Amino acid sequence: MQQVEAHSGILYKICRIYQDNPADQHDLLQEIMLQLWLSYDSFRGDSQFSSWMYRVAFNTAIVFFKKEKRRQNTFTTAPYHQLPEELHTVSDQDEQLRIFYMAVHQLNKVEKALIFLFMEGQSGKEIAAILGITPLNVRVRLGRTKDKLKYIIKTLGYEF
Repeated sequence: MQQVEAHSGILYKICRIYQDNPADQHDLLQEIMLQLWLSYDSFRGDSQFSSWMYRVAFNTAIVFFKKEKRRQNTFTTAPYHQLPEELHTVSDQDEQLRIFYMAVHQLNKVEKALIFLFMEGQSGKEIAAILGITPLNVRVRLGRTKDKLKYIIKTLGYEF
């Protein structure tokens, strides 16, 4: 599928958002590719191919994430209810990205999808179509998710 190859970077980013370690990211990518291949006949052309692909990839990532969560039986996230006494300013972009992904892993599945699509430059209308929510709901949830991310980053002891 040439169209999938054209958007493969998106799939890698989804895998990185939903899975921490490279082996799990690879497994998720394989599962997404399989689901795209199996469900290709369901693409009716009512939307852009990339929108359909986003939806299949996100749904697959969410299901995969739920399976992993059940298999591990314990899913721990760092509590983000208490701010540290001192925040460290980070200016290195690679370090900022690493910290950002640590924070993103603490978001729920919808928040992860919102942030990812926003970062990919999707409009509120496109995000709404992909996630099956209203554009107004996208704006509200996106604002709350950005605030939550900022707070999580601060609880990790950093600021950008």
